[in-house]
Amino acid sequence: MKKWLSTAFALTIAFSFTMQTQAASNKPIHWGFNKGHDGQQADAGKEYNEVLSKNGAFYKGNPNDKILYLTFDNGYENGYTIKVLDVLKKEKVPGIFFVTGHYLQSQPDLVKRMVNEGHLIGNHSWGHPDMTQISDAKIKEELDKVKTKATEITGVKEMRYMRPPRGILSARTIQVANQLGYKHVLWSLAFFDWDVNKQRGWKYSYDSIMSQVHPGAIILLHTVSKDNADALEKVIQDLKKQGYQFKSMDDFMNKEAQNQGINP
Repeated sequence: MKKWLSTAFALTIAFSFTMQTQAASNKPIHWGFNKGHDGQQADAGKEYNEVLSKNGAFYKGNPNDKILYLTFDNGYENGYTIKVLDVLKKEKVPGIFFVTGHYLQSQPDLVKRMVNEGHLIGNHSWGHPDMTQISDAKIKEELDKVKTKATEITGVKEMRYMRPPRGILSARTIQVANQLGYKHVLWSLAFFDWDVNKQRGWKYSYDSIMSQVHPGAIILLHTVSKDNADALEKVIQDLKKQGYQFKSMDDFMNKEAQNQGINP
């Protein structure tokens, strides 16, 4: 009887998710945007802006505030995250690290360090699938497994933010994540940094960031990149000299909530 009830409950949850999102479009969005330049914000265009706004997802902050948000994608460890964490600690800058199941299983000590030094852990899915190609129930499983393992490692029960694997999403996948309590965090500043066989030196990373930076930028960096690790300290120091501040994703959400007159 207990087994039957458990199965029935699981089916009910899966059916509920399907019914709530079946009307939402599953047209894939392969995230991209017109890059920022000369201090002007990046822009994803009217169609993407409307989808994100309607579903509570975001990729940049206030264009009038010289505030930046550092985000890191951690699919696997390539030996550079320690240096990244050392720089963030030295410069007193917060970050959010979007981790996969592989990262949680292989690097629990680094994940603990992230949390102990005041950084946030975000959900990048367990197996890094294209979420537009899997069911609502499977999306839930992917996100739940990351949250459960992260809590086991760090003791932190709350996980508020997720980043879609491969940068592929849809209105449906956003809504499924919303129902699970997540906000989609995309980005407005990125460049070709993830191929470990095509690193070009710290100056490439530095120049790529400095040429695109703009008020409210959500910066995506991959921690597998040696270029990023080598450039990060100078990037932070020089952007501070330009009057930029670095804030956490929680600060971003609090500002958004205040603007909308609601409690975060």
